[in-house]
Amino acid sequence: MKQVSPEALIKQAVTAAQHAHCPYSDFHVGAALLTQEGQIFTGTNVENASYGMTICAERTAFGSAITAGIRTFEAIAIVAETLPYPCGACRQVIAEFCKPDFTVLLATLAEPHIIQSYTIGELLPHSFSLKPNP
Repeated sequence: MKQVSPEALIKQAVTAAQHAHCPYSDFHVGAALLTQEGQIFTGTNVENASYGMTICAERTAFGSAITAGIRTFEAIAIVAETLPYPCGACRQVIAEFCKPDFTVLLATLAEPHIIQSYTIGELLPHSFSLKPNP
């Protein structure tokens, strides 16, 4: 990863998870999104009593980066008590903005972290697109 180690990205995601608003599930999730320029945007899950309105940590991080005008990304670290595989909606959002070789790091909150690494192409091999697939 450019300019940022996987451990440093995971540490930022752990910090973000501490700010989760999860009164219904008590499942704290944090995400740290690394841009190709080396910036990091963090996000956390924000639950709502109308559960469909809940926002995942990954989409919160992407929303912050997109709002800042960023469109090129290197990797994302996602942390929770157990390995936090992204939901289908988050996988599709990642695929919208990233190439299939984009790195998705999954890690547990507790140290020593259990870490798994995937590409978004592995997690979502047939993403939806309005553009023709090559």
